[in-house]
Amino acid sequence: MKIFMKKNKKSGSTVLELLFYIALFSVMSLVVINSMITMTKSFKETTIQAELTLSGAVMERLSREIRQANSITSISTSDLVLNTGTNKTIEFLLSGLNLQLIENSVLTGNLNPQNISINNLVFTKVNTLKSQAVKVSFTIKSNDDVLARTYDFYDTIVLRGSY
Repeated sequence: MKIFMKKNKKSGSTVLELLFYIALFSVMSLVVINSMITMTKSFKETTIQAELTLSGAVMERLSREIRQANSITSISTSDLVLNTGTNKTIEFLLSGLNLQLIENSVLTGNLNPQNISINNLVFTKVNTLKSQAVKVSFTIKSNDDVLARTYDFYDTIVLRGSY
């Protein structure tokens, strides 16, 4: 009677398979990590662009308040005090890199978002025979932007009480 015995063959194929899978896992991991880094950079860039775009609301608020005012109480390059005609004064003041809104000598807050700085704010009074206006110009910059991009805003607003 013949006894058939199985021979246990040990070959190097399992080691080669293991090395192949480790290399494949490494390549896949690098692809995933690279895409995550790219996605994070894109999200940060989108956030900065959105903040800069939404900072146009600062100019809208300035325009609305100036348009509704009856007269200018005082004006300098970085400070504007308006008389609304209802025993209420509104002041816009550049303090550091923030544009502050002050109503009846009480600070109500900054008009610009936390990550946005306002530079080169200039108020200029414009008088004509029939009306009064204020020319406003300023530059905004994101504090998080490594490219240091800036956006310029400017407008000339006629006061309600002057026409």
